[in-house]
Amino acid sequence: MNAPPALPRLAIVLSHATQYYSPWFRWLRERTPLDFRVFYLWEFGVKTTRDPRFATAFRWDVDLLSGYASEYVPNQSRTPGAETFWGFNNPTLTARLAAWRPDAVLLFGYKFASHLRTIFWARRHKVPLIFRGDSHLLGRTRPGAATHFALRVLYAQFAAITYVGAANRDYFAALGVPARKLFFAPHAVNDALFDPSRPEPRAAAAALRAQLGLAPSTRVVLFAGKLVPAKQPRELLAAFIELRPRDAALVFVGEGGEKNALVELARNAPAGAVHFLPFANQTEMPARYLLADIFALPSRGFYETWGLAVNEAMHMGVPCLVSDRVGCQRDLVTDGETGWVFRAEDRTDLRARLATALGADLAAFRPRIAARIAGYTYARAAAGLEEALRHACPTQRS
Repeated sequence: MNAPPALPRLAIVLSHATQYYSPWFRWLRERTPLDFRVFYLWEFGVKTTRDPRFATAFRWDVDLLSGYASEYVPNQSRTPGAETFWGFNNPTLTARLAAWRPDAVLLFGYKFASHLRTIFWARRHKVPLIFRGDSHLLGRTRPGAATHFALRVLYAQFAAITYVGAANRDYFAALGVPARKLFFAPHAVNDALFDPSRPEPRAAAAALRAQLGLAPSTRVVLFAGKLVPAKQPRELLAAFIELRPRDAALVFVGEGGEKNALVELARNAPAGAVHFLPFANQTEMPARYLLADIFALPSRGFYETWGLAVNEAMHMGVPCLVSDRVGCQRDLVTDGETGWVFRAEDRTDLRARLATALGADLAAFRPRIAARIAGYTYARAAAGLEEALRHACPTQRS
């Protein structure tokens, strides 16, 4: 029997190594025949770097580079990062790509100088392009005519596009991407790390409860992330204070520009009801989720294109309270089934859904959470990527 044709050779261009994608790349290398190499444009996360939104300098404490082929392409930007068009300025990128001779290029993003160089190079040399992004149109109308036209032209350059969920699929469809070019490759996290049966995070969560003086019966609402206005931590705290629930606590994990205001506002809460923990690195997060009975991600605006923290929390069996502007909501959080959903700009609705969550039978949510998150794995994302790659390169290597 003839062996199946090999998958096309894939170059992946990504801004920097992340705690979400690096484990997936390692998984792809170990469990699929995909021949790929990742080209990174910045050393953020691997080297200690200051994140202005977290308001702290850090590096991820998980292995981001081993187990798969990658290289760092020097970035000549004076201020590397996503703040300006020239934040990713890697003049040698296309030469590196050409030397590796890919059959296709998977591009994460389009807004920066190196992205556009890659698109021009690939089109000139007839190398098929695959796009991966997670934008959505939640809470806003379609882009203006000029932007709409520019994005239609941009996405037409790609032979295939992977979408991460329902809101992201609708975004691409609204910009004229035909259904035949769209392939479902969901956002996923490392479920080996976010495994609620592991004893180490369970012990660490118990120690955290003791440290914070929380009784076993106390219902804990967790907010973990950057303390910035777009994530609405202040609105969450205000709703909690207004409810003044009995035997409940609100725990913030993270840093950011809102922290001082949050600490001041927390003075209006009952003693011992609101707690602040510092930024937690990736290996510390499972214990934070196990500390919680409810995870809250109340983001508004266009900031929360997905919300991978929801994936993490759900893998740990924790139901989530999210706004209807969080990108993953339609896929992962169904109100009253796997969590609770409130209208992002309605503080009264936030307070009402928080009250419902605090009074809910949480044990009933866990089987439904497990069933839902089971479809958002590295395996499913890999299958979607392979489908997109075969579509982009119909003449495969023999």
